[in-house]
Amino acid sequence: MNARPGAKSTAQRVRAFRERMRARGLRPVQIWLPDTRTEQFARQAREQSLAVARSARARVDQDFIDAISEPGGE
Repeated sequence: MNARPGAKSTAQRVRAFRERMRARGLRPVQIWLPDTRTEQFARQAREQSLAVARSARARVDQDFIDAISEPGGE
């Protein structure tokens, strides 16, 4: 059901693209990450941040982060 005669389907275009990338020595990788847009993620991030801030090592940990961070990266 292509709109144009001889036009490739999406599956054919994707297959051809992947073949070209493999020919260049690349391979596909799929990773799953937490959805940072959810309320659950925000709640968990806040809980973890507060736990780190209340830690006995909070100052030492922050000093380390500051030491390895790029200047002006605020």
